[in-house]
Amino acid sequence: MALNVFDHDEYRPPVWKSYLYQLQQEAPHPRRLTCTCEVDNRPKYYGREYHGMISREEADQLLSQAEGSYLIRESQRQPGTYTLALRFGNQTRNFRLYHDGKHFVGEKRFESIHDLVTDGLITLYIETKAAEYIAKMTINPIYEHVGYTTLNQEPTLKKHLPHSPEAPDGPAPAKDDCNAEERLTSLVRRATLRESDLAPKYEKVHNFKVHTFRGPHWCEYCANFMWGLIAQGVKCADCGLNVHKQCSKVVPNDCQPDLRHVKKVYSCDLTTLVKAHNTKRPMVVDMCIQEIEARGLQSEGLYRISGFSELIEDVKLAFDRDGEKADISSNAYEDINIITGALKLYFRELPIPLITYDAYPRFIETAKITDPEKRLESLHEALKLLPPAHCETLRYLMAHLKRVTQYEKENLMSSENLGIVFGPTLMRAPELDAMTALNDIRYQRLVVETLITNEDVLF
Repeated sequence: MALNVFDHDEYRPPVWKSYLYQLQQEAPHPRRLTCTCEVDNRPKYYGREYHGMISREEADQLLSQAEGSYLIRESQRQPGTYTLALRFGNQTRNFRLYHDGKHFVGEKRFESIHDLVTDGLITLYIETKAAEYIAKMTINPIYEHVGYTTLNQEPTLKKHLPHSPEAPDGPAPAKDDCNAEERLTSLVRRATLRESDLAPKYEKVHNFKVHTFRGPHWCEYCANFMWGLIAQGVKCADCGLNVHKQCSKVVPNDCQPDLRHVKKVYSCDLTTLVKAHNTKRPMVVDMCIQEIEARGLQSEGLYRISGFSELIEDVKLAFDRDGEKADISSNAYEDINIITGALKLYFRELPIPLITYDAYPRFIETAKITDPEKRLESLHEALKLLPPAHCETLRYLMAHLKRVTQYEKENLMSSENLGIVFGPTLMRAPELDAMTALNDIRYQRLVVETLITNEDVLF
């Protein structure tokens, strides 16, 4: 349940935990051990830290002088491959070193060897000193007490921001840190906004991407410092939530997309779009259907006849640019086929189809059932597999298409014809071979035709 700070005397910002931040400051600094003589065939992307083909024992002896010292050597066992030898914990550690334009030994890629070693020493130090602490970071997270939400009401946020950017037990912010409003990000948003009773309660998973944070950052799930030089954690591309990679696996599916991150309408995940705009269905679906029903139900070949592709693209750009303020009236687009084309294009460009990849096999199997009653029962169960926003949009679309069939004498569009048009538009096979996908087309048509015909029973 959402926390509403208006029910409390005063909102207290989260206490950012400083232990891991302090450990990062204590981590050994890199010390490049340069080679004093010229080395033949030195790769152009390595500097004086390259010592050529020396043994592990020789590298260990050279590095024994100081913690954090490092060099690069060519492997004696596998000539042409390179090893980063690094002194840590009073022993020499050897890592297979790669270069593809950037240097790496694992997932992270670095512009320089110095940066790679700096990040490696921080990681080794923290994971050695605080292994048990890190393993328990996700227990009793601050997220469960504060939560988060998207920034929809900036004035409210500013009113409730703490006067000091420094949290009670947290480290002092770096000079290049963002201002307090940006620092506290989504945790404060959650605590400073009322939850709208009108907002659809659709569940949405976070769209986490690996992210490099500038300046010190704290995880908005466990409140611990996000250590490292680059790629310290992940950021939700839809709502901006910043968390550790390991914390991202336990964050609830409660993403509240922020309009600052959701830049377009077409090609945007359907649930992301409706949550960002606080609507039950995508506005493009509602607006196009309302326009079509106002002036196009009797148009011959409705949905079958295509409008000019350039004008359909114009409608798409108008929605991406203006959202619900897009003008799709007859003054702007006289031909109703342009509007039907824009609606079909919206469904075709969904990254996850209206009938999702996960639900697709169940719908196809349902279409293969010959007994009408059993098919309806199976279809009713298949609909439960759809995310709520997808199911609601499908219900609204099928009700509309049912009304289209009521004007079949004028528009010549039966439920079968509409099934042919919308089958491949609403359903896409998840990585099936070409022959199987081709065979599925007739079942896709049958699914949509059945949905239209029995719209009043199924939804």
